[in-house]
Amino acid sequence: MRPDGEITRGTTNPSRLRRVDRWIANVLPAVLRADDQAARPPLIVDLGFGASPVTTLELYRAVRAVVPAAEDTGLEIDTARVACARLRLAALRAAGDELPGLSFAVGGFELPAPRRPVLVRAFNVLRQYQEEQARAAWSRLRAGLAAGGVLVEGTCDEIGRRAVWVTLPAGAGREALITFSARLASLDRPSDLAERLPKTLIHRNVPGEPVHQFLRDFDRAWDSAAPYSAFGARQRWLAAVADLARSWPVIGRPPLGGYRRWRLGEVTVPWAALAPPGR
Repeated sequence: MRPDGEITRGTTNPSRLRRVDRWIANVLPAVLRADDQAARPPLIVDLGFGASPVTTLELYRAVRAVVPAAEDTGLEIDTARVACARLRLAALRAAGDELPGLSFAVGGFELPAPRRPVLVRAFNVLRQYQEEQARAAWSRLRAGLAAGGVLVEGTCDEIGRRAVWVTLPAGAGREALITFSARLASLDRPSDLAERLPKTLIHRNVPGEPVHQFLRDFDRAWDSAAPYSAFGARQRWLAAVADLARSWPVIGRPPLGGYRRWRLGEVTVPWAALAPPGR
């Protein structure tokens, strides 16, 4: 049966997804360990890894640093990309890097894996879809998760300086989140992140929509924090986030938020705060 989905452009670069990988490894370790209680290795799926498997390898190493037993499967619709990834993996193993639990397979939104994953990372995959198609993909991917699992779906620029992603739980009982992340030294204004909004929001950045108001308020807070730029972009960002938190439900509690996350150029709010009305 044909995999569910469309082939992406496949562009990727080393360290392009470092921001979301850091989030996954530092903020979601409890999710990553979910299957440990069932005496089986937790499974992570990297959906749509592209023309090179480099970012799947990076995710694998980031996750294994906190959950040594975790397994990682990279999925791609393009059979040629999967074949190249398997050749790269074989070469690394032949060179002495065993990489236990890492594999590559043909697949799409149907998530053909030996068991349900505790986490699916789908980055730069849904940009070519219509908004409703992207929402349908969310539903299908979440339905394929293990109990307690999450879908992390988002977009970043070509070298990973700016990214926005949503963290969507498998079922009810946990809050969906949206995270904005930037390399502060290269950021002119917080609203520069608008071009990296997920497909379900990118066309909603217009007057009257919550995400538009959020970014406008973030820019105002950034402008008000201009005096802090004398101490560097990070201090200006911290002051702007503190100001923004007075009018928006910016998450300030660890591990999802607070000073340690903010100083990395991250801000997380509940998805419900920015979701289109009625969604």
